[in-house]
Amino acid sequence: MAALSKEKAAEMNSLDKRIAVAPMMDWTDRHCRFFHRQLTRHALLHTEMIVTEAVLHGDRDRLLGFSPAEHPLALQIGGSDPAKLARAARIGQDHGYDEINLNVGCPSDRVRSGAFGACLMREPALVGDCVAAMKAAVTIPVTVKCRLGVDEQDPGPALDALADAVVGAGCDGLWVHARKAWLSGLSPKENREVPPLDYERVYALKRRLHDVFIGINGGVETLEAAADHLRPMDGVMLGRAAYQRPAILADIDRRFYGASTGVRLETVVEAMITYAGIERARGTRLHQITRHMLGLFHGRAGARLWRRILSVRGGRPDAGVAVLRDALAAVEATGGTDHGCNGSAAAASGIVAV
Repeated sequence: MAALSKEKAAEMNSLDKRIAVAPMMDWTDRHCRFFHRQLTRHALLHTEMIVTEAVLHGDRDRLLGFSPAEHPLALQIGGSDPAKLARAARIGQDHGYDEINLNVGCPSDRVRSGAFGACLMREPALVGDCVAAMKAAVTIPVTVKCRLGVDEQDPGPALDALADAVVGAGCDGLWVHARKAWLSGLSPKENREVPPLDYERVYALKRRLHDVFIGINGGVETLEAAADHLRPMDGVMLGRAAYQRPAILADIDRRFYGASTGVRLETVVEAMITYAGIERARGTRLHQITRHMLGLFHGRAGARLWRRILSVRGGRPDAGVAVLRDALAAVEATGGTDHGCNGSAAAASGIVAV
């Protein structure tokens, strides 16, 4: 792919990142992202973290492929070798991603064993070198996602040291998960829940680095909470709330991006039926798509029936799009779609061919 023009590079560096969906391992694959894009046209989406060795030597079509409908889309990379990260970032840009994000926050066993992720909070100078190498290799934005610190680190100097290193290297933005990570003693799941949230520490970083994009992540459960965070912060990243209760995304464009209406959930399902039909013809199992949709009607009439149909019938190897049609009909029969947002997913999300 040819290098980006100066005009395109300027456009990409002005991405509106007020609201983003977090990179989530085993969750935000291309099917999940396509689904989320039917709910919001504007929120920045992220891939799962992909390690540099996989980007450099793996099946790039499988690992990096995505639908044009997913834009704006950031590729999250995990690694700690500046030269390899630079090559991986360039590959990401050439595949059409809008932004590259470096993982300095994931505490999973797979990440720790590879000497990257949250453990890099202890090596801010190395992270700065990584960012500098990536910035030199691409024209699209390079951002970092980190924690407040790890283990015994004091979140004050630890976060400042990391932030100063990456900003000095030319980083285009820093997303901060407002928790420490305990690499010894807590599982990855516990690290998402047990360490206390310290939003004020992230607010303080933003006050100090007022000219730098600083976004906040961690424990944001509602759009009301997101709006509150946007008063002192530049961006808010939704994680588990967006995945487990995806209907939260349906009102983002109206609340934060000036859309006249929200998105009707039944129209989202209709779009996903079309998408699933195309994917089934390519050999994709229905469950690979519908597993991301189980929480769509959370808290509404028919939600349990929706989940049951998708889980039981959708999990069969020969399951087709009729499962989605039947699940939607079951929800509609209970009135579960009557109080959805107004508007059309196709209009709000700008659905394009996959």
